[in-house]
Amino acid sequence: MENNEARWIFLGLLVVAGATAIWLFRDALFPAPPLPTTIPAPPPAEEIPAPAVEPLYPVPPIETRDTQGELIPLPPLDESDAYFELALLELFGPGLSAILENELLIERTVGSLDNLGRERVPERMRPVGRLGSSFEFDGTGGDVGYMISERNYVRYEETVALFEQANLDEMIDTYRRFYPLLQEAYSLLGYPEKHFNDRLVAVLDTLLATPEPSGPVELVREHVLFEYRDPSLESLTAGQKLLIRMGNDNAGRVKAVLEELRERLSQLEP
Repeated sequence: MENNEARWIFLGLLVVAGATAIWLFRDALFPAPPLPTTIPAPPPAEEIPAPAVEPLYPVPPIETRDTQGELIPLPPLDESDAYFELALLELFGPGLSAILENELLIERTVGSLDNLGRERVPERMRPVGRLGSSFEFDGTGGDVGYMISERNYVRYEETVALFEQANLDEMIDTYRRFYPLLQEAYSLLGYPEKHFNDRLVAVLDTLLATPEPSGPVELVREHVLFEYRDPSLESLTAGQKLLIRMGNDNAGRVKAVLEELRERLSQLEP
């Protein structure tokens, strides 16, 4: 009995001693797996979409139906040129066709309207071509200098008349009809979170703030292109400079339409 108990006690001590040794020398007996050479990237955080920015001046949709009452859907943006050209000719008359570009009309229109509030309008973005006649100026440089000629203002009279005679109700309806495509084109310009109508109203505010020169508009020509001698005029936006090139009379006629247009676009109702 005593021998059996002694054996069990001795065996127990061996087990305890072995377990203790294993615990003490566990790092040597069971080396840890090697650390990875690169630290794994944490799992990507769940993307939370940015809240939609509400428009300052919403554009309620407008639907166009055919004679049978069927809704006429808008074409895709890349197939919209013929539809938009027809709408513009109905608004401004067939005289517009002589200067209207025949491709990317909506993209050009959106890009040009956006850039009227900036430093310049790139040539490739214009929905209409240049006027048939050249810029008119007086003077020969030197001590005489240059100035915009009264003859230059005549160049714009036909285009101003087209704009002035357009039916404003039809203009607004056409704008609302094509607005989804205008907004799409504006998003493609790099403004997916912004609203084209908000931008247009801001541009109209800039145009309406264009100063009216009280006398001849003097120019300088250090290189190929003319610039305004008055730094305050030269620092204006592309749209404001265009109004000054038209002359005060033409600019005033355009502003009268723009002012009403601005009021309508900022208060569109369903």
